[in-house]
Amino acid sequence: MSLKDRTVLVIGRPSGIARAITLTIREAGGHVVVAGRDPAALAASYDGIAAEHVDLADEASISALAGRIGTVDHVVSAASARARGVVGELTHDTVLSSFDVKVVGPIFLAKHFSPRMPAGGSFVLFSGSSARKPAVGMLAVGATNAAVDAVVRGLAVELAPIRVNAISPGTVDTGAYDALGADRKAALFATRSEHNPVRRIGTSDDIAQAVVFALTNTFLTGISLGIDGGEPLV
Repeated sequence: MSLKDRTVLVIGRPSGIARAITLTIREAGGHVVVAGRDPAALAASYDGIAAEHVDLADEASISALAGRIGTVDHVVSAASARARGVVGELTHDTVLSSFDVKVVGPIFLAKHFSPRMPAGGSFVLFSGSSARKPAVGMLAVGATNAAVDAVVRGLAVELAPIRVNAISPGTVDTGAYDALGADRKAALFATRSEHNPVRRIGTSDDIAQAVVFALTNTFLTGISLGIDGGEPLV
């Protein structure tokens, strides 16, 4: 399937992975609509792409977005909420926010957008390698991502023939690690590059290319694609 003249809703920040996805889909000929909690920032970041408001923690906001946009061919939900921390540091609100954005919100995206999709439509959600490889400080992230994988399989069966898949990134240099500081970030990336099978850190373009594959391969559904350089293997 080609993305030419297909309408694709991309939910996420105007940077990093979501930005790479948006630009790659547009380059492939797709008509992109972006949405997030700050539509003004989205509109300022893209030239000629419509920006909409949505709060994935609010079903009414999702329903309203579906009503405004109408028919779409594909939905990509690349939003996330930070939930890193060891168990003694986690708060109730932090854990719930992570699940709201990556698990509960996409369930309601499916509820409100699937009736507006053609039979060849699809959803692409975002999981992560922490669902398959536990690490200290990633408990809530890993639990969220494992739940995404379960939702993808359930929706793929329930919404068929609409397809539902997830992309499951490993360590990707998106700016999310900048808070570590330059030295700690460089040390982390060097260690992970040394040990993962492809010997490098991922890029936003690696992930965007995988999203386009998931959107256009009409024999792919119920799968969480590990775009992780083999990181969970070691």
